[in-house]
Amino acid sequence: MALSAIVLVTITSLHLIAFVLAVGAERRRSTAKVVPDEYDEYTYCVYGTDASTVYGLSAFGLLLISQAVVNGVTRCFCCGKGLISGKATTVAIFFFVFSWISFVGAEIGLLAGSARNAYHTKYRAAFGGEDLSCATLRKGVFAGAGAMTVLSMVGSISYYWAHSKADTGGWQKQQNEGGVGLAAPAHDLKQNAQIDKA
Repeated sequence: MALSAIVLVTITSLHLIAFVLAVGAERRRSTAKVVPDEYDEYTYCVYGTDASTVYGLSAFGLLLISQAVVNGVTRCFCCGKGLISGKATTVAIFFFVFSWISFVGAEIGLLAGSARNAYHTKYRAAFGGEDLSCATLRKGVFAGAGAMTVLSMVGSISYYWAHSKADTGGWQKQQNEGGVGLAAPAHDLKQNAQIDKA
């Protein structure tokens, strides 16, 4: 299997868009402030925009599509033809595992961050001087997921490259048995020499 520019561009662009969305989600996290209710003694939280939830879930989906493309093209080591044994296969296995670990880490961060960002504290009484704390997402969750997205991109591209180097393309590599050359037999060369003399 040869490297395909279309596959490389698809993988890279999906990962980069997912990274940009993860950074956007980090910058647009929900903010909250405690507001007293005008009708009774309760206070409640007023939240800002939920844009980071949408950004995080969009990045989650794009990263999932990119991983599906990589593993669909390479057939995920389980459905394709054999690979040439050697260094290229070892490197392909390493980057296969690396890309999956970083992919799972990024997906967990994006999904957990989106879910936590969407959670809003409801009404709560403030009796006895107890302060109400509004649940918000901690800083760095989406940033960590964005970093894992970049690592996933590096792992996926490296895995695709190493897999294409190790793939036989369905052909089995043949060894030169017995030291027989691929040139013309010696008696053909003698006949050609005799024809040239005549």
